[in-house]
Amino acid sequence: MSVVHRLTAGWLVDHLSFINQCGYEICDSFAYPGSVTLNTSVTSTRDCHATSTFAATSSSRDGPIPGPGDVIEREGKPAKTRYVFREEFFDVSKPHIAAAPEEQLWQGCPEVNLTEELICNSGMFDYLFFSFHHGVIWIFFFPHCSLILQKRKRKCVFNQGELDALEYHSKVRKLIWEGTLHLVQEGLKSGFLHRTTTELSCRKNVVPGHIGCGLAELCEMAKQFPAVNESGHQAAHVLDDETSIPEQDLLSCVTENSSNCAKIVVLMGQKYLVPPKSSFLLSDISCLQPLLNYKKKYDVIVIDPPWENKSVKRSNRYSYLSSWQIKQIPVPALAAPNCLVVTWVTNRQKHLRFVKDELYPHWSVKTLAEWHWVKVTRAGEFVLPLDSLHKKPYEVLVLGRVQGNIKEALRKSEDVLPIPEHKLIVSIPCSLHSHKPPLTAVLAEFIKPDVERLELFARNLQPGWTSWGNEVLKFQHIEYFTLLQNE
Repeated sequence: MSVVHRLTAGWLVDHLSFINQCGYEICDSFAYPGSVTLNTSVTSTRDCHATSTFAATSSSRDGPIPGPGDVIEREGKPAKTRYVFREEFFDVSKPHIAAAPEEQLWQGCPEVNLTEELICNSGMFDYLFFSFHHGVIWIFFFPHCSLILQKRKRKCVFNQGELDALEYHSKVRKLIWEGTLHLVQEGLKSGFLHRTTTELSCRKNVVPGHIGCGLAELCEMAKQFPAVNESGHQAAHVLDDETSIPEQDLLSCVTENSSNCAKIVVLMGQKYLVPPKSSFLLSDISCLQPLLNYKKKYDVIVIDPPWENKSVKRSNRYSYLSSWQIKQIPVPALAAPNCLVVTWVTNRQKHLRFVKDELYPHWSVKTLAEWHWVKVTRAGEFVLPLDSLHKKPYEVLVLGRVQGNIKEALRKSEDVLPIPEHKLIVSIPCSLHSHKPPLTAVLAEFIKPDVERLELFARNLQPGWTSWGNEVLKFQHIEYFTLLQNE
């Protein structure tokens, strides 16, 4: 299971273990004795529960060395190979920015933590004086006067958004510190987390460069394809043993892997692993109709919008959507009665207010709780100082439920717990940008089993989920996985 420890504060989650339990096992048909064949079809006869890592070997005298996606058949036996996600992507052994020794998590929450003293501009006041004290942000106003602080040589001028972020941080800081401390302590006791990470220090945390075929660009290209006749076009394409899929089919309908095994799809010469019991639609927000044609109503919808911010604009890392565009997503048409809606939000208070005050009411969703994903190293340290003024070691999730038919909502809420406030999901983050931790296990007690689940703006696939996005196969690229063994 991906949940390593569950406490009152929340969950300590093993993201890597979850991926490797998704069922990326391969076996193929019998081969003639002594032969070696390379095949890209993928089937499986049992679930994959990979817990250890060891490399497959091949001698050059036996034939060509298989590459990712190749299945080996030998001596008349059905060959089995297994893929696991590359472990180095979760090899976060040191904080991105180290906190001061007195701020280390296992030292406990300081009684007095004077982190910052700032000079800020304000409309009514010339200066504001900020300080953190007992986990509370104190604000002192000094009208029409000059205040010079000696603690820092450089003045720090905050805009309103940054002031709002500081105020929010002051409210959640103690909850995050204490809850994370308890979960980390359990992780250290069980051995899941390790104070000493010397055995990992020799690894190079290298992220592949540009791999894949440019999924977002492909979605743009798809707009030039001939128009599809909606009345005569199938709503879903079910994967069989054929690995290559015409681009138009992949982009114009939902693709299903309804079997109990993994499959490989080849898209523009690139191989992508599709876990069992999963489905996906590769498209951008202008081509959502195939998802509506799929005619499913979802009991859980997880949304990770590409929020607009300065960093995204500068880096040009991915396209972003305006608040108006996000409101156009047809969540009410996709949601079943009493659907649980979970939205990932950046630490910009503008986005958090938008979700709670505009987006959810627009979708007839009632806000129930805010949770936080806290990122730690293998040693249990925050990946960034908790009081960092630039980036925080946590992200926000806003949970709500679709309001509608009361009788149907009551029926669907039987035998499930109400959504609690202020839960933490603590995990070692993936070094790949925007690879969020799995929510399947942590949401299990708040939803009925075997419900329909949908992830919007997804970049990877999960068993039991329908996933949509213009990069929905991004982290399914075979280069992110390792061929573990052949049996």
